[in-house]
Amino acid sequence: EVLPLEWDDDFGERLEESQVTLRDFTFPMSGRDWDAFFVNQHGTISFGAGERAFSIGRFAELRESGDDIINTVPVISAFLKPRMSGPRYVKQLEDRVVVTWTLTEPYGGVFDFTWTPTVNRFQAVLHRDGTIELSYDELAAQDAIVGVYPLPGSGARVPLFTMADAEDPFVPGARDVRAVRASVVDGIGVEVTFETRSPVPPERDPRVAGTAYRILFDLDAPFAPHDTADADVVWMIEGTDDGSYEASGRGALPGVRVDGRTITMLGRGDVFEGADSVAAFVDVTSLSRARPIFDRLAPAVAALPPLRDPEVDLSAASAEQGAAGVRYEVFHHVGRPDTEGMACTVIRALGDQFDFLVYFSDFRIDNQEGGTPSTGAIGSTVRGYGRAGGRSPARYCSDGRLQATYIQPVPISANQAMREPPDEDMLAPPGDPTSRKPGAGPYDFAMTQMSHELGHRWAAFASAIVGNDTIRLGPTHWRLGLQAPAAFPYRRPVEASTMGGAVWQENGDGTYTLLADNFYVPASGYSHLDLYLMGLLPPSEVPDFFVLTNLSRAGTDAQGRPVYTGDKVTITIEDFIAANGQRWPPFEESQRQFNTGFVGIVLNGQEPSPELIERMNGIRETWIDYWSKATGGVATMTATVERAGVSVRTPR
Repeated sequence: EVLPLEWDDDFGERLEESQVTLRDFTFPMSGRDWDAFFVNQHGTISFGAGERAFSIGRFAELRESGDDIINTVPVISAFLKPRMSGPRYVKQLEDRVVVTWTLTEPYGGVFDFTWTPTVNRFQAVLHRDGTIELSYDELAAQDAIVGVYPLPGSGARVPLFTMADAEDPFVPGARDVRAVRASVVDGIGVEVTFETRSPVPPERDPRVAGTAYRILFDLDAPFAPHDTADADVVWMIEGTDDGSYEASGRGALPGVRVDGRTITMLGRGDVFEGADSVAAFVDVTSLSRARPIFDRLAPAVAALPPLRDPEVDLSAASAEQGAAGVRYEVFHHVGRPDTEGMACTVIRALGDQFDFLVYFSDFRIDNQEGGTPSTGAIGSTVRGYGRAGGRSPARYCSDGRLQATYIQPVPISANQAMREPPDEDMLAPPGDPTSRKPGAGPYDFAMTQMSHELGHRWAAFASAIVGNDTIRLGPTHWRLGLQAPAAFPYRRPVEASTMGGAVWQENGDGTYTLLADNFYVPASGYSHLDLYLMGLLPPSEVPDFFVLTNLSRAGTDAQGRPVYTGDKVTITIEDFIAANGQRWPPFEESQRQFNTGFVGIVLNGQEPSPELIERMNGIRETWIDYWSKATGGVATMTATVERAGVSVRTPR
């Protein structure tokens, strides 16, 4: 229930590590009495394991991430916001424990929304009787997950159905399912347990890979035969190549439990919303392309009891609702516009006249970073860069002109959409080539993002063949050991490629000094290898380069630069072509002139803000200048629209 704020100004002791051992009592949570818990940096308390026991993906939307904690470890989420940092405090009393966080959102970086720290101060009080109080003194952040996450199953459990099957001696024992049991747990989820003839391989066992235990649910009576295409919900436990089990499918929750001859998963019950009964079909299949079925069980039909949504409005909570179970609320910004939808909206209105599309918005979207990934290559008109081809242009309503886009808009409130930091002291020192601060030029952070993400149209996924060895130079970003100086530095005398790699100084004693690292801040140019892949440098002008394998830190030189040892492998462009094929079209026929569409995204019914127009124009002008410098003038960039005066708005 919602109560007046009670704030304890005496925080107690500052924590130096996450684990806290209780002195005066044990705390009841998720059907157990705990004598210790973990206070995590991102605003949670967990029991049995620290914050690595559960995670939210780097580009995940919070509005879809509340489920990601269910079925991991018991968690109290006071204010879960990824990437937060700061001190945590604990004060232990005879009848309660007070936990206080004073955290800041990330600041000063290329993916951040602020140049300076912010204040987010909140408390969790854990009482001896199991009562939990969450109190908020000051919050700058507007998005987080708040709630309680006992492990499902510690409350009510209602059997749903049991399926039995005879032994099949011709099927390997761990793939021969003898029984499947399903239960509704805590009124929110459906737990499915597969029982096999012989023990299920534990995680990290090589036999895990390639097998999938699958259950298909049909919600539409009369129920059809076992048919994947007709199934309304499909859940699957997959054995991955790294020896782990993963639950997948709409509504599937994290956490797979193996116990002898059983393997169990849990899914959200609200995926069955509107259905009074369900038919279930079970099989065990392979993840190979052929998809053979090892075992199949006769279907079961069951009536569905009422199921509740664990996501609630906490402000409407009341004590009469009883013990909490899993209940949480997610506070989040506007959902991300669809990437393909944005491209289609623009191209349908203005025509297929853009090689690249980049998006900016004057509102925050539901993402923890102020930057964006890219689509990578769209289309297959270029070959010989380590990839067979890119995404289909038709998905973006292009006939083949479009080559790459941002995945999502960059909010103009983000650091990288600003011309410069508010204080010159925040700029990178001119003599520090490994600094991760912005450079002195305008929109430096924006140039790091655009050059890098749009550069993924060609790089960095390739390998080289040296002798009998295939050496991976990526993937995704050039590896740190790759010697990849910028061919035409953007602003500094020494720059590593914006796509990764480094600039190494060979010291003649088996050591190498890192002169410029593989992180692309401040903005830097493209390497000779990048320009070859872009079709802007002939192979004859790509000098020999090298990669350092078995890198090991060996200290620091007199200027404070990192020193490493490593094994040097020299690579020629012929070695590169041997692994990836000739670049096509070749330099003589490759594209020289490129056009980028700068797209402003606004909320429905609103006009673009002056800041959105101003910053988009500033970034556009800087991008044209960057492209000329970074390509040595071989290529030109424009940002033109042939048909003016068209208002373009996305449907979301």
